[in-house]
Amino acid sequence: MVMRLPALRRATLVLAVSTFALAGFARADDPQQPRAETAAPAGQKGGGRGGNTPGASQGSSSAAEPHRLPSDSTTKQTLDLPGRALDFTATAGSIRVFDGKGEPLADIAYTSYELDGADRATRPVTFLFNGGPGASSAWLQFGAAGPWRLPLDGEALSPSASPDVKPNAETWLDFTDLVFIDPVSTGYSRFVASGEDARKSFYSVDGDANSIALVIRRWLEKHDRLTSPKYVGGESYGGIRGPKVVRQLQLQHGVGVRGLILVSPLLDFREFTGTSLLQYVATLPSYVAVAREAKGPVKRADLADVEAYARGEFLADLVKGEADKEATNRLADKVAELTGIDQAVSRRLAGRFDVGEFRREFDRKNGKVTGRYDASVRGFDPYPDSSSSRFGDPSGDALQAPLTSAAVDVLTRKLNWRPDGSYEVLNGAVEGNWDFGRGINPPQSVSELRQILATDGKLNVLVAHGLFDLATPYFGSKRVLDQLPAFATQRVKFVVYPGGHMFYSRDGSRQAFRSEVEALIRE
Repeated sequence: MVMRLPALRRATLVLAVSTFALAGFARADDPQQPRAETAAPAGQKGGGRGGNTPGASQGSSSAAEPHRLPSDSTTKQTLDLPGRALDFTATAGSIRVFDGKGEPLADIAYTSYELDGADRATRPVTFLFNGGPGASSAWLQFGAAGPWRLPLDGEALSPSASPDVKPNAETWLDFTDLVFIDPVSTGYSRFVASGEDARKSFYSVDGDANSIALVIRRWLEKHDRLTSPKYVGGESYGGIRGPKVVRQLQLQHGVGVRGLILVSPLLDFREFTGTSLLQYVATLPSYVAVAREAKGPVKRADLADVEAYARGEFLADLVKGEADKEATNRLADKVAELTGIDQAVSRRLAGRFDVGEFRREFDRKNGKVTGRYDASVRGFDPYPDSSSSRFGDPSGDALQAPLTSAAVDVLTRKLNWRPDGSYEVLNGAVEGNWDFGRGINPPQSVSELRQILATDGKLNVLVAHGLFDLATPYFGSKRVLDQLPAFATQRVKFVVYPGGHMFYSRDGSRQAFRSEVEALIRE
């Protein structure tokens, strides 16, 4: 999942972080054996946040002791799939991160799946995380890559849908072991230390990446996998996080990475901030994909005309500005024609639809709004007659309840790991307290992407998007990747599938994506 861009467009962003954030993580070890405790009542937020939320009032690190995570749980599992059965070892546990003085900062939870009988020295291992910031790894684990999958069927899914997971025929476990990481304050991961310094050390662009890189290094040591081929995968804000994590592993932790997998990534905030005209270029092909999907199946090849228009005449008319009435009307009328939105509305907005405006106007005549994560999904506007937009995301809001319940059920019942407190599948407080910096340079990971490709000539990158994703539009990433030098573009593969931000919710897209990942890892 990705951060909420409209909120971020109001902020001034920069990559600067404190020295503490960059250098404060000295080492990580297993948490000590916890004391016997009484679990918080199911669904009670206070149990999970009272002693662990950044900025909460705590006397010392000992105040968090009742909320320490239990020791790791390792179980043997068998996954019965069509034509094959996979025997594997699952571990649900955590890695403790310390500061430079040896004081504990946080317990970072992970779930790993390792195929039995494989040569540990040559067996690939892939580390995966989602975005937000503030999202747990549940989306990738139970939507795409893990051994069990929760059906995420767009309009068919509701908050009251059954959270029962099913064996995942498209699991990546056939060709790589899997480690899903929950950054602090997501999933069951939590702070141990109190005070603002602890929060700042994790809730920042580079501090976050450094902490995850450290956890990856410690997991490799803990599980005797330092010689294994290593891969890193990130979704959404994971596009910012992923290249930075790989760079940290290369430079600070002595770990080389064979491949980077980016799912619906955000690579550069600059085109989504302020008055950048590129935001309209990035979103237009997805707007038109949504309009054409309403009439029948759409593939990226069907949008070649729109992509050419977006980077050509559309951009040229945008640059001329509203001072050029002829160019503005020409642009607005073309956008209305392509999207099916009323011409008068398009002219009023000068053809410049931000995501919220498109979501409301596209099917306003029926009192419906499109999804942000998947604009092919539509739901009722709770205030259809209001002059202001007050609606959620029909493609994302419905997922949180069943996904949370599924994650808790798998961890506690299948994997026998029972932390106290609440599982945070998407913690909005993290994004609200995130330090994106204060300056003129918004966060971006393109610099690190160039560096990691230049440093390691064997590193390959797979970038995958959904056609109907308005959170991180595919054409935005395409524009960024087209600017890479030739040595880099030869090792970066860009694929786009029918679907939204979680395009893997569609069976065909999930199957095709799995094949691409397998080809990358087996290369």
